[in-house]
Parts: sequence; structure tokens; C-alpha cells
Amino acid sequence: MTENKDVEVQKTEKKSDSSKVGVAAIKYITYLIIFFGIIWFLINYVFNLF
Repeated sequence: MTENKDVEVQKTEKKSDSSKVGVAAIKYITYLIIFFGIIWFLINYVFNLF
């Protein structure tokens, strides 16, 4: 006894938004540049006064 059944297969693909990744990368790189700029300023100007 074989039963033939019609089965519909539906494939779904998750689309990743690469622009969100780029925006986040630029934001955190900017934070790092500002942080290291402040550290550089403190080392070169503030700590040399002592």
C-alpha cells in the first residue's frame, strides 16, 4: 500500500543587511579614534607638565 502525497517545499532565506554592519563598524571605529586621541593628548600635553 503506497500512498502518493503532494508535498510543497518552501525555502526561506534570511537576508542580512550589510549596511547595518557597516554603520556599526564606522561608529565603533570613530569611538576608538576619539578614545585614542584623548589618550594621546593626555600623554603628550598633560603628563608632560608634571
